[in-house]
Amino acid sequence: MALSRRDVLALSGLAVASSALDASTHTKSQKNNASTDYKAPLPDTKNPRVVVVGGGWSGLSVAKYTKAFAPNADVILVEQRHEFISCPVSNLWLVDKVKLEYLTHDYLQAARKNKYTYFHATAVDLDKEKQILKTSNGNIHYDYLVFAPGIDYDYSRWTKDITFENRLRQEYPAGFIPGSEHMTIKSKVTNFKGGNFILTVPAGNYRCLPAPYERACVIADYFKQKKLKAKVILLDANNAITIKEQGFQTAFKELYADYIEYVPNGVITKIDLDKKVVSTEFEEYPFEDAAFYPQVRGAKIIERVGLAKDAKNMLEANINELTYEAIGAKNVYITGDSRPMGFSKSGNTSNTEGKYVASLIAQKINKTPKIKWESPVTSCFSAISIEPEKAIYIYTEYAYDKNNVFSFANTISSEEWAKDGIVNAKSIYDWADALYFDMFNA
Repeated sequence: MALSRRDVLALSGLAVASSALDASTHTKSQKNNASTDYKAPLPDTKNPRVVVVGGGWSGLSVAKYTKAFAPNADVILVEQRHEFISCPVSNLWLVDKVKLEYLTHDYLQAARKNKYTYFHATAVDLDKEKQILKTSNGNIHYDYLVFAPGIDYDYSRWTKDITFENRLRQEYPAGFIPGSEHMTIKSKVTNFKGGNFILTVPAGNYRCLPAPYERACVIADYFKQKKLKAKVILLDANNAITIKEQGFQTAFKELYADYIEYVPNGVITKIDLDKKVVSTEFEEYPFEDAAFYPQVRGAKIIERVGLAKDAKNMLEANINELTYEAIGAKNVYITGDSRPMGFSKSGNTSNTEGKYVASLIAQKINKTPKIKWESPVTSCFSAISIEPEKAIYIYTEYAYDKNNVFSFANTISSEEWAKDGIVNAKSIYDWADALYFDMFNA
């Protein structure tokens, strides 16, 4: 089935509201100022001001817990979206297992409940010496600044042609930046008539390691339930499944032998969008439809303001990996999926490390003794099937050595989906409910 009428109306309403607010803000700004070099419409304060850029899982956690740990701080969340749409759990929305409302949440509510300020704007530049964040809606002076801007895609390994890149982005979006990309993929899946549906897994520490494998499973199950003559071809740039390998491998073989073709070392050498053929070093794969997930990099704002390092072209944040403090910028922190450590780029990881960064900032504001490093926590459930619902699970913390090399610690996994799958599937919703409540108090 296609998008429901309720989903279309809901998303249309969001788009209209966003457009109207953007238009009014833009008109007012242009009328009063020739550029963005003006003060943001925020009240002055004598209290320490903490500005958080990015309203994802990490930024929301930093904003909430900084205010909780340092109640006298003036905390401002700068976010360019008007509403939060969750990337975690969205694979289940693609196949009609959850409603759009379950993934969509209210930034204003989060700000009210957690006593900080939501400021709708896009961060555009940074004056490190004067400690001023420049945004599309004016300049904000800060005492402490946190960048939590997430990821951007890097298509350069596939093409240097910007026209071709734009076709990939628009016609075959990756679906790992929430919003319109997911809507497009949902429409592709629910309207698919048969043939090959290509998904890709990038190399490097991409956003949410198990998600491409989970997506392959739930889409294959959807095709299976619809009795389509269809196959998901999963081209993995890695030489093996990157996480929960036992659970996914057995699912591919035992549940989806006729519906999933898993291709390790499936590094793409060419994509012909007109002929609809993808080439690897070893084989060509014709396709009827696809979602191409390229390699990821740190969000471009980090590079733009001079706080990125080019480690294997990931262009992630240049920070003290134990304190998250940016190198070369006073009182600036960078957290979430733009940070360089080998932690999973996932919701639970970002949420827990956001709380830790908030405690570091509060420690400085409150002038209390320094705190010890705290490991983020990766707690991740992945759906294996939708009829019946079954899932696998992994929990891990992290440790580091004297060279600040991070590794897994205290890891627990549950990959026997035939035995524990139904319990794990229920836990997906329990986990999501708990984290949504933590961020939005509802």
